[in-house]
Amino acid sequence: MTGQEMRRRLHAGERVYGSALTNASAWAIPNYPELDFVFIDNEHCPLGRESTMTLCQGYKAHGVVPVVRIPIADPILACKTIDAGANGIICPYMEDPGLVREMVGAVKYRPLKGEKLSAFLKDGSGVEPVTLKYLNKKNKDNILIINVESVPAMNRLEELVAVDGLDAVLIGPNDLSISLNIPDEFENPKFIAAAEKIIATARAAGIGGGIHYWDSFDRERQYVQKGANLIVHASDVGEAAKAINGALGSLRKEFGDVKSGAASESEVI
Repeated sequence: MTGQEMRRRLHAGERVYGSALTNASAWAIPNYPELDFVFIDNEHCPLGRESTMTLCQGYKAHGVVPVVRIPIADPILACKTIDAGANGIICPYMEDPGLVREMVGAVKYRPLKGEKLSAFLKDGSGVEPVTLKYLNKKNKDNILIINVESVPAMNRLEELVAVDGLDAVLIGPNDLSISLNIPDEFENPKFIAAAEKIIATARAAGIGGGIHYWDSFDRERQYVQKGANLIVHASDVGEAAKAINGALGSLRKEFGDVKSGAASESEVI
């Protein structure tokens, strides 16, 4: 898949599938044939620019769209990340439509900058057709996604999703639950209602909507049934931990062994 195809599918309401992968080793790249895109996190994971470049170029070579969450919504960071090979940029904790427009400029109209970019984003002026054609061709595979993960963002949701050039909204469940004053209560009806509202609003605006989720496959299915089409399922670290711990736990039980220092069932509160 190319970035252009992923963007088309997001706007058309078709589903795209990815996961958060934090393994910085390029050897793992061919092991994910089911990925449409990969979510590379530069906000919470200690990945440098060079390792991010290696991952982006490697996944792109295998037909997987590299989407990178930058640490903050900053146009310079976005451009540097695209220069490293990213096709998609995720901006964390977005609450200001004006900042979304700035990020559209960085992701969709680079290398246009300064006053000329500001004027163009304001009213479409100052850019001749030949230059606009060049910019659109140069950035045809670039995707802009924002994290909506707070009550203030929900209060301005209609404004956020109306920004021309935005391609999708991705819910950050941990931050959203904290902003709702129900930390990590992902099955709380208040959280579920908020997530469904964000997804529905994004989809009604003709852009993609989704949630990074790992807590319940049934709940994930429900969000898809409600219109989520940006599927970001779990992470490589989380899924590997579940698989390894599950397998070793089964072996210990099979052989009658108890891990040294492990609490018995009667000791677990």
